[in-house]
Amino acid sequence: MASIIKETQSIKEAVSFINTIDVNKFSRLISRIIQKLHLKGERTFSEEEEEKLQSALSLDKRALGLVLETSAFILEQSVYHNVKPASLKQQLESVHLNPDKAEVFSQTWASAGPELVEKQKHNIFAPKRLEYVGWQLNLLMAQSSQTKMKDPSAVLQLGLRSEDSEAQENVFVEFNHQELLDFYNKLEIVQGQLDSLT
Repeated sequence: MASIIKETQSIKEAVSFINTIDVNKFSRLISRIIQKLHLKGERTFSEEEEEKLQSALSLDKRALGLVLETSAFILEQSVYHNVKPASLKQQLESVHLNPDKAEVFSQTWASAGPELVEKQKHNIFAPKRLEYVGWQLNLLMAQSSQTKMKDPSAVLQLGLRSEDSEAQENVFVEFNHQELLDFYNKLEIVQGQLDSLT
């Protein structure tokens, strides 16, 4: 499997800080990060907790931030690639993480990873979800300059809902025949790609 963790300068620096942390404290830290990883927009630790962590782990604010961000990044990459615990441990050791810290990641991932992957499957990446589709057909038969004409159009009503909102937002889209055909063909392509993934 290709490496999910590239040894960038930031990773090297974070690894050097992680290697100085007591393994038991690090284990509790990783457990907390993985528990909160699926919650979008929510901090893993409050500012007060981060201040306590700085003194408990003997890290300054910047170093602690780097450790937290890098640990979350490693776990997010593990979710995205659905990596096996042994492979994760091996890849972490290849970027010079101490074996005991790599083992903490591996064990935490083995126990909490499958549940996190399931939670992430149900998260939506788009801020709004399609809840309703309605349509109507309009036919313009004449106008002041032309008495005999047939100009059909379709109006789609898309009911969208945000994750954090009860109210439905309605978006109306008008298509002529060619625009509707183009839209349909694009939806067919998307459907084909979705079918190929399942």
